[in-house]
Amino acid sequence: MTTIPRPASTPVSAARDFLSRAGKLLIDGRFVDAAEGRTFPSVDPGNGQELARIAEATERDVDLAVAAARRALDGPWKRMSTSERGRLLHRIGDLISRHAEELAELESLDNGKPYSAALGVEVPLAADMFWYMAGATTRLNGLSVTPTVPYLPGQEFHAYTLREPVGVVGQIIPWNAPLLMVAWKLAPALATGNTVVLKPAEQTPLTALRVGELLLEAGLPEGVVNIVPGFGEIAGAHLAAHDGVDKIAFTGSTEVGKSIVRAAAGNLKRVSLELGGKSPNIVLADADVDAAIAGASLGIFYNQGEVCSAGSRLYVHESQYDRVVEGIAERARAIKVGYGMDPDTDMGPLVSREQFDRVSHYLGLRHGPEGGRALAGGNVLDRPGYFVEPTVIAGPDAGHPIVREEIFGPVLTALPFTDLDDLAHQANDTTYGLAAGVWTKDLSAAHKLARRLQAGTVHVNTYHVFAAELPFGGYKQSGWGREKGDEVLQQYLETKTVVAAL
Repeated sequence: MTTIPRPASTPVSAARDFLSRAGKLLIDGRFVDAAEGRTFPSVDPGNGQELARIAEATERDVDLAVAAARRALDGPWKRMSTSERGRLLHRIGDLISRHAEELAELESLDNGKPYSAALGVEVPLAADMFWYMAGATTRLNGLSVTPTVPYLPGQEFHAYTLREPVGVVGQIIPWNAPLLMVAWKLAPALATGNTVVLKPAEQTPLTALRVGELLLEAGLPEGVVNIVPGFGEIAGAHLAAHDGVDKIAFTGSTEVGKSIVRAAAGNLKRVSLELGGKSPNIVLADADVDAAIAGASLGIFYNQGEVCSAGSRLYVHESQYDRVVEGIAERARAIKVGYGMDPDTDMGPLVSREQFDRVSHYLGLRHGPEGGRALAGGNVLDRPGYFVEPTVIAGPDAGHPIVREEIFGPVLTALPFTDLDDLAHQANDTTYGLAAGVWTKDLSAAHKLARRLQAGTVHVNTYHVFAAELPFGGYKQSGWGREKGDEVLQQYLETKTVVAAL
């Protein structure tokens, strides 16, 4: 079902106060206007109304931010002990947790997601990422090495390795989970001693800027983190190409990720990418059907389907196909679509007019040849804001664009299968490889299938688990490298070997 969105609720006092001061860049420890005086609106996607005017960073602002980050590398930040750095990161996590309601409201207003999801899921995960990385700062040790074979007869050596920060890191984050992406990017970069220039998505700059205030409150030295909201084709492109940046970390679409790689080639800066997905969610014949229905629904409808690892391709054994697909469609029809700050809302609007138009385009394609049958949804909602119906499409052709291409919205395609070998081929028949799901009571079968799936995360009898200690990233065109866990630390460290003759 759908609900008419209520008018924008009055923000809590802390969020209201922030909206009145939100429009500046953070450069070298100070909030400043953009060098060229440009601004752009942050828009509430639930009603299309302006929330705040945000300073728009251009090339000059990026240059200033990179210079500040470069200076900070050799300042108090470099002299800070690993234990002290860990305590600082823990304080940041504490501050995020302490301001949970304010951050959740800003996230809901800016992105559109339900306040309950922001408060109950994403704010706690963001705080936990800083807490987890706080414990990593003292584990970044080198090794003492004695060569097993002397290089010269009679000559002895002492050798060891050092783990050092890459340097100045440019980070570009998306709009679908802005606060969580701030944490995923900043926490490991800071834990490893780097300095950062962060560009939040122009659609959702608010929580990144509020975290910027919390960073200063926690005691982060000036210039260590600089935040430059702006547009990808200007600020983002300049940051990716900047010769003063030693590494770029990007989360977003595969198309933009490829342009990041090209821009980074100038000084061969290191690049890590977390990109798109078209993830298969597989229900075997012996699965707990009720659990599979609930899990597959969460996998595609959480966060309006604006999740890179969303389980957007459903494959169900033919013996359970009708029951599972109709069960998900029934859930989709019951989802309350409305304004994110409405406590009754299950699913909010899409983030922007651009994304609304993209999803609308794909919903229109289903009317063409071999587009399948909509068991639920399939339409946009004619109201203020960017609302679409949660949609379940049964039986489209496997080669149809709605099956092959990332929609990044609440649109599920469902296909039956009979043979496991053919299923594995279908599941892997994509340019992406970010995530997958398997639903079965046979754990042996689950683990065997998990080995065959080309995906960075394979969920078994669950979906959308984003714990800080679990690496996250993709195969193929879903990206390079990993976020989270200890593996992400390697993305932000250089290893130096020192050899001394004795």
